[in-house]
Amino acid sequence: MPVLPPNLAEIIGQVPARYLAELEEIRLRRDRPLMLSVGGSDYFIRRDGMPVFAPSGVYPVNAADLERVLHNISGSSMYALEEELKNGYVTLPGGHRVGLTGRAVLEKGQVKTLKYLSGLNIRVCREIKGAADGLIKHLIDRKISNVYHTVIFSPPRCGKTTLLRDLVRQVSNGLPGLHFSGRTVGVVDERSEIAGCHRGVPQMDVGVRTDVLDSCPKAQGMMILLRAMSPDVIVTDEIGRMEDIHALEEVFNAGVRVIVTIHGSSLRELANRPALQYLLQLNVIERFVLLGRSRGVGTVEKIFSGADLHGMGVKMCLS
Repeated sequence: MPVLPPNLAEIIGQVPARYLAELEEIRLRRDRPLMLSVGGSDYFIRRDGMPVFAPSGVYPVNAADLERVLHNISGSSMYALEEELKNGYVTLPGGHRVGLTGRAVLEKGQVKTLKYLSGLNIRVCREIKGAADGLIKHLIDRKISNVYHTVIFSPPRCGKTTLLRDLVRQVSNGLPGLHFSGRTVGVVDERSEIAGCHRGVPQMDVGVRTDVLDSCPKAQGMMILLRAMSPDVIVTDEIGRMEDIHALEEVFNAGVRVIVTIHGSSLRELANRPALQYLLQLNVIERFVLLGRSRGVGTVEKIFSGADLHGMGVKMCLS
């Protein structure tokens, strides 16, 4: 709410609490209706804060609204946001993320910044302690008293980061009920979403044995943690580039366990991407967890073991 201009804060402040309790995104598109994503559904918002499905009598977002939000996010200094604008998003204290669209300014074929902003998407970050309660027991290798090498995958907006954050907390603190003592966890939090760091300090509860490398590229961060912090487990979000996979390979070779997330809706889809195909060919990942929304955000739809791959039509992709 602090990044919104007073008029939008007043409107959203009138939205019934039952909607705000499940708020996922605030969508601001220039000259189009104010929208909220709530529990998997999109609502247009009237001036009195009432969510409706039809875009009539609703509040139209204007250029001044977008400018005020950007002013609040940047602390009146657009220069301070230059690096983040290049990536198309800004991370707020607490792990909330603001996505931006507009005209890309290129330099040597690469995006230098954005201007003439036309849309903002404020993604609400939530800490839900216990989100991983039903999953964690399936990810503990009791023979070695450590976690399995794990990949969590799903389409967007299915709660991967929320689940990952709680897994980090539980692995770090330990699980007396499973006779599992805590492990030293190293988190590479490139987008500041897992730990929600502010000035390098985690704002979320990620456990007592967790070290967080904030706003650092994943591949480089994994190497820094591996060499400097003696982690038992390394965790990072949304891998996909070949450099990420090569860094993971170094982590595997060092005997450190990994838990990572990936965008994808099936194992077959993952196996069709060159970088992830290489990861699967390493035959190291022991658990694949598919998330969905069948029973709400963060539903664990299926848990696969590494041995399941060849029986699922993935063999063709790996050959």
